[in-house]
Amino acid sequence: MSDYLTFALPKGRIMQDSMSLFGKIGITCPEMENGGRKLVFENHEDKFRFMAVRAQDVPTYVEYGCADIGVVGKDTLLEQNRDLYEPLDLQFGYCRLVVAEPAELSHDDDPANWSNIRIATKYPNVTERFFAGKGIQVELIKLYGSIELAPIVGLAERIVDLVSTGATMRENGLVEVETIAEVTSRLIVNRASLKTKHRRITKLLEDLEQVIEDGPRISD
Repeated sequence: MSDYLTFALPKGRIMQDSMSLFGKIGITCPEMENGGRKLVFENHEDKFRFMAVRAQDVPTYVEYGCADIGVVGKDTLLEQNRDLYEPLDLQFGYCRLVVAEPAELSHDDDPANWSNIRIATKYPNVTERFFAGKGIQVELIKLYGSIELAPIVGLAERIVDLVSTGATMRENGLVEVETIAEVTSRLIVNRASLKTKHRRITKLLEDLEQVIEDGPRISD
């Protein structure tokens, strides 16, 4: 099925927003409407295939050519640093990657004076690069969920995590100290596919770019 254009999309809201955007340029998949637990959906008439995968796995599927195109957050791309073509900011899924610490610590704390700190995060690579650029040594503790718990139980005084409204951090007594990056969903393309399926992919990129420029952002 090499003539199919295959997409890797994160399950959940980003997949919904992606398909809403794709629908504006005529890319649809009726099979998705009653998908249940299926992981692969096809539009046989237009030769599109869609894979539902974990967000962190999207770049892997695209880099290795199992998918031609993917949608993934910029935070994942920054963390994984894979060899991919990233042509478009889709302008939805907005959030921020931030450094945070307990509110009581922040009253007398000055990040300019940090020299050696311990940080809990899902993003060790991004975190290490960010603080290395500031000349700050960090001890990294990688966690996979509930990062806000780390300062509460004394695992680490500071965290690096993704926030949207910041409500979860505030409810757990944390305040934002610095912003590492602003994050939105990005369209990524396999480099080989860009050559072998150049016409279809180029047309898709041009159409998406026009829709993004002309229309309002999909609400978050």
